[in-house]
Amino acid sequence: MKGRYYLTLALFIFLCLIFSGCSTGKTEEAPLEETITLEEFTPIVSATGKVVPFEWGQLSFLNSGMIQDIFVSEGDFVEMDQELVRLAGSGQLKAAVTTAELELLSAEKALKDIYENAETARAQAEVNLAQARIDLEDEIEQRDKKEYRRVSDATLDGIRADYILAEDALDDAEEYFEAFADRSEDDPERAQALSALSNARKNRDRALYNLNYALGKPDVDEIAKAEALVELAKARLNDAENVYQKWEDGPDLEQVRIAEARVENAKTQLEAANEVLSQQTLKAPFLGTVSEIYMRSDEWVMAGQPVLMLANLEHLQVETTDLSEIDVARIKVGDKADVSFDALPESQIEGTVTKIAPKSDEGAGVNYKVLIALDTIPDGLRWGMTAFVDIEVSK
Repeated sequence: MKGRYYLTLALFIFLCLIFSGCSTGKTEEAPLEETITLEEFTPIVSATGKVVPFEWGQLSFLNSGMIQDIFVSEGDFVEMDQELVRLAGSGQLKAAVTTAELELLSAEKALKDIYENAETARAQAEVNLAQARIDLEDEIEQRDKKEYRRVSDATLDGIRADYILAEDALDDAEEYFEAFADRSEDDPERAQALSALSNARKNRDRALYNLNYALGKPDVDEIAKAEALVELAKARLNDAENVYQKWEDGPDLEQVRIAEARVENAKTQLEAANEVLSQQTLKAPFLGTVSEIYMRSDEWVMAGQPVLMLANLEHLQVETTDLSEIDVARIKVGDKADVSFDALPESQIEGTVTKIAPKSDEGAGVNYKVLIALDTIPDGLRWGMTAFVDIEVSK
């Protein structure tokens, strides 16, 4: 290590100076082949440390339960999010997720239907409004006509035509009866002609009554009825206008708010159901190696109880264990370091300070943890091995 090298060199120079001062004979001073200057001296901070993974942790469940399946063994390498251990009871939780998914679909469809139905309702309200306006105009027209006669022009034309036809039929019946008028009253042909004449007169009288009624002015009750029908048409038009205004700008806002709240609640319920289901399975939070398994299948595990240890052994680093408060004040992140290991005496690795703890460790003395990233990982290096670190102090 550089620290020990520098100490040995300094001791050698010191002894040479002592021996040269004690010599009694005159000797010519031989020039040193190499002169060490202060500029070439690099101060260092030494500490002991241990090899630790780049990332590790004890994994546990958030809730208690019976262990159903353990999918890995100690020493297995796992990818991030890979399933490691599963608790029993996932079937019921999956059913709860399905129920929540169905509720969300139903809530979303209900919200969609509100908007689609609003379009249909607006179109129907527009049609109803147009029809109500037409009905009001018709009732007003009918009321106005009753100021001078009881029926419309078309009805009056029909009644007048019926009267003309009845008069013509009566003339024909009278002319036909004249041919049998001198016969005896018990003559069958005379009786038949007389019956036809009587019917023709009745038809003419009825047509004349209808014509006179149609040409006459309505009475007070008929006018009052016509006014009432006009008012009824106005009320229906007002209702149609209110309905149209309700749908003119889209669906009812209160219905939309309720439907949207139902959708949000369904999403929350589904998220909660999925979260509970996910808590039944322990997954790898990072890629690494299963270092230790503490539980077995069919064992009951409490919430927060360690189930296994996972560590990223692909990127080992060194963590100091006795770096004092005096020494930690002299270094900073980015400083270079030389690292050696008790178990690997032939390996000396260069590294870099990557992290300095903001708070001292608990225990005897005031020591700080410092992490050193290794430039290379020597063969045989394992988690927990002892390391010696010499950190070059920046000028």
